[in-house]
Amino acid sequence: MVRTRHLRRGQEVTYSWAKTRENNLLIALDDYDQTRRYFNRFIEHSALIQQAVAHHLGISPKECELDEASNWMSGSYNLCIPVLVRGQKQVLMRFPILHRVGESFRPGNADEKIQCEAGTYAWLKENCSSVPVPRLYGFALSTGQTYTAAENLPWLPRYFHYIRCRILKLFGHETPSSYVRHQGPCVSNELNIGYLLIEYINKSDATMLSSSWEAMRHNKHLRTNLFKGLSRILLNVAKVPVPRIGSYIIDDNGFVVLANRPLSMEIHELESQHIPVNIPRDKTYSSVDSYVIDTLAFHDNRLIHQPNALNDPEDGAYQAAALAAMRTVAMQFFKHGLRCGPFVYVLNDLHQSNILVDEEWNIKYLIDLEWACSRPIEMLHPPHWLTSQAVDMIDVNLFTSVHQEFTSIMQQEESDIYKDTTISLSDVMNQGWESKTFWYALALTSPTGIFAIFFDRIRPMFAKYKESAFIEMMHRYWISDVGSFLEKKMEDKAAYDLRLQEEFDVYPAT
Repeated sequence: MVRTRHLRRGQEVTYSWAKTRENNLLIALDDYDQTRRYFNRFIEHSALIQQAVAHHLGISPKECELDEASNWMSGSYNLCIPVLVRGQKQVLMRFPILHRVGESFRPGNADEKIQCEAGTYAWLKENCSSVPVPRLYGFALSTGQTYTAAENLPWLPRYFHYIRCRILKLFGHETPSSYVRHQGPCVSNELNIGYLLIEYINKSDATMLSSSWEAMRHNKHLRTNLFKGLSRILLNVAKVPVPRIGSYIIDDNGFVVLANRPLSMEIHELESQHIPVNIPRDKTYSSVDSYVIDTLAFHDNRLIHQPNALNDPEDGAYQAAALAAMRTVAMQFFKHGLRCGPFVYVLNDLHQSNILVDEEWNIKYLIDLEWACSRPIEMLHPPHWLTSQAVDMIDVNLFTSVHQEFTSIMQQEESDIYKDTTISLSDVMNQGWESKTFWYALALTSPTGIFAIFFDRIRPMFAKYKESAFIEMMHRYWISDVGSFLEKKMEDKAAYDLRLQEEFDVYPAT
C-alpha cells in the first residue's frame, strides 16, 4: 500500500505531490519526527527552563510557570515557550530548532543564530532605541556562556559593570553592551542548546500584520500608517554608519562587534538542506563586489549539491545560463562610487508576521531579528510582499504603483530624519527601481526564485533574441564541461527519485 507522509506542520502528502517539489524532500520528510522529538526534550526539562528564566530575571524559580505545551509556538526556525512570571507578565524562551538551521551539517549554526540576534538587539538598543522591539532579558549559547541584561543582575555585578563602563568611557575606549556574562543554571549543559529570553507581546498590545493584511491591504489610510512606520524604522537604522558588510554579535567580553558573516535566512536554509555556503563565520566584506561574488557562489552550490536541483538537461541549462549571466552582469547594477559603502544595517525578515501593529496599523513592535545584517545601501528596498505575490510572480504594474507610494511617503519622512546626509535613501530606492537593481538584489536573496527573476526581469535588459538561443550559448560559460556536469546531475536525480519512491513505498512494476 502506498504510504502518505507528514511534513513540517503535519501536512499529509503523497508521492505524486512530493515528486514535483523543488526542494529536497528526503530531508523535509524527516522534519516532522525530528520536531516532535525536539519538542519532547523540553517537556522533560521544564524545571530547568524555569530555573534559567528565574536566573535572568533575578527571582525564584517558584515564581515562574511554563505555559501548557499546547500553547507553545513552533515557527519556521524557533520553538517559543511562554513562561508566566509572578502570575502577571509573560516572557518567552526562544530556542532554535536545530535541524532547521543546519546544525548537524554545519555545527555551530544554532549558536551563530543566537549570537547574531542578540547582537542586533544590543546594537539597536545602543544606536536606534526608537526602533520598537521586545526587551531581551538574556541569552545563552550551547557552550554554556550565559549573558544577562545588566539591570537584572544582582547589585554587586551590576555595580561592577557600571564602574567598568564609566572608566572605559572616561579614557575614550569602547564600552561593552548591557549584556553581561552571568553564569547560572546551564540549560545548554543538559540540552546542548542555547536560547534567548525575550519579552512576550500580548495580543491585547499588538497583533501580527499578517492577521489583517489580506483583508485590509487596499485601505489607503491603514497602508499610509504602515508605510510611515516602516519608513521611519528603515531611516533610523540606515542613518547609523556601518563599516563593513556583516552581522553584529556580542563577543565573550560583552562587546557588540561586527565580526560575523552577513547571516541571512537563505544561508541557514541552504545549510539545513546540506548545501555548503562556503562563507566562514568570521568573514565580513569591505566591498560590494566581493559580497555579491560570494553570494552568487552559494547559488551555484545549490545547483551543484542538491540532488534534485534539476528536472532534465534543459532545466539544468536554463539554471546554469541564469547563474552565468548573473555573474556577468553583476556590477551593472551597483554604482562604482558606492561599492565601498555606505553600508546599512537591514532587518531582512520584515514580513507581515514579524510586524506587530495596532488597529490603525501603527507599528508597535518588530520581532524575530535573527537575520539582520549590514548590506550595500543599494540592496535596501521596499518589502517585496507589498502586492502579496511570490518573488518570482510579482506583477510589475501593481508593484510600480505601491513602490511609488512607499518611496513617496519615505521621502516625506526623510526630510525630518535625514537632514545632514548627502545620500537620500528614497532616491536610492527610486534609482534602484529604475535601474532594476531591485530585481537583481531580490534574485540574490532567493535561491529558488533567482532563475525566473533573471529571465523575466533582468535578461530583457541585455538580450533581445530568443530565450532558447540565449540559454544554448550562455549555459556553457557557467562551468567548464557543463555537459558532463548535467549528465552527472541527471544520475543524481535518478538516485534521488528512487530513494523518494522508497520513502513512500512506491516500487516500479516488475
